[in-house]
Amino acid sequence: MHNILIVDDEPLICKGISNMLAGAGLGIGQIYMAHNAYEALDYLRMEDVDLLITDIQMGAMSGLELMQQAKLIKPWVQTIVISAHETFHYAQTAIRLGAKDYLIKPLSGTQVMDSVRDVLLQAGKSDRPDAGFSPKVQEDYRMESPLEERMALLRELMAGKDGGREAREQLALQYGIELRGPYFAVITVQLRLPDELGERDRNLLRYAALNIGGELTGQGCAALGFYTGPASLGLLLQWDESQYASLGPNKINGLDMTGRSLHFTIKRMLKLDAIVGLSQILRGEGFVPELYDQAQKAARWHKELPDHEVFYYGDFKWSQSSHEPTEEELAAQNNMTVERAMQYIHDHYSQKGLSLHEVAQGTFVSPNYLSYLFKKNTGTNLWEYVTKLRMEESRRLLLETDLRRYEIAERVGYDSPEHFGKMFKKHYGISPSELKR
Repeated sequence: MHNILIVDDEPLICKGISNMLAGAGLGIGQIYMAHNAYEALDYLRMEDVDLLITDIQMGAMSGLELMQQAKLIKPWVQTIVISAHETFHYAQTAIRLGAKDYLIKPLSGTQVMDSVRDVLLQAGKSDRPDAGFSPKVQEDYRMESPLEERMALLRELMAGKDGGREAREQLALQYGIELRGPYFAVITVQLRLPDELGERDRNLLRYAALNIGGELTGQGCAALGFYTGPASLGLLLQWDESQYASLGPNKINGLDMTGRSLHFTIKRMLKLDAIVGLSQILRGEGFVPELYDQAQKAARWHKELPDHEVFYYGDFKWSQSSHEPTEEELAAQNNMTVERAMQYIHDHYSQKGLSLHEVAQGTFVSPNYLSYLFKKNTGTNLWEYVTKLRMEESRRLLLETDLRRYEIAERVGYDSPEHFGKMFKKHYGISPSELKR
């Protein structure tokens, strides 16, 4: 069953699309409706959403900005954009952000149904009980295996032999592969393959994972995939100046999103667990061996944190003597990170539009790692903690002041009193007006 979030500042459009989809027989579970992007973000943070249907122009935060935030929260969420504008720039930006369709208002029922059906059918291919390693997977990936000579050269490049000069020259000469960058990063993936699998099946799954990695990372940058072992692979990413600029002000968010999306897609399509290591992004091809080493080092933290799967090198404070932090040092680092995050939240929870990524920036770790640490150390989801603070303060204001509901909503970070009322009732089981009485 798929859950859908519909976002439009015109309630009648939300209701119309919802009613149409509810009786469509498309295997839809929950349908959520939001009337601005801030409301939509709450649903994305707190509910399982598979498909986002969003308008573009919605006031303070546009649908395109919502798409960017949605990809950071849940990279695998599919999106359909609806708009009253046929502007090429809007459509181009929406497609670049991963929109599966761009529908122009006024909408026809057939148009919406066909678009939603296509997206859900495509997503449903990986939801079937037999969608893991099966004849279908074998059919999808029965292709010519990547040239071992090319992979060997990429491994030489990663190892930094002779500065990688000879490997780079051979890659350019034999395969037309040039490392232009100038920005580079490396991702490593260790597949958790079942012991009972034969060699052919193991190779096939490794190849399928390499294809998934190439498809995901090849959007917005050049990606080169190579095997690093019988159940492991690497991806060398490179961005030119314009591609690098398009990553936005916080480049690590995009890399973090890619790593989580890669892990999620391998698990969903191949039914395999995987450990993903992410390097930093550095300028200059001479850093490629160092980046590969960083990604490998990051992934090794799975031994210390076995309930986590995606590791970014920059999340760990490496000592000056280059040894990996001890268990005690790591625990101290993590406690300090969570305490810093809690302080940041207490200082900013009333801010409209506060996001996990802003809190992560304020605590100097990736959003993925902060989310993991916060839940591990406090037992609660980070956004649930934000909501709890907002609800406690709103309850105090309701009981101790004569402020109106819209004034209280604004003071605790909500864009609309209606949405504030929904969140309050969900948290306390009664509405603000019932509490006031």
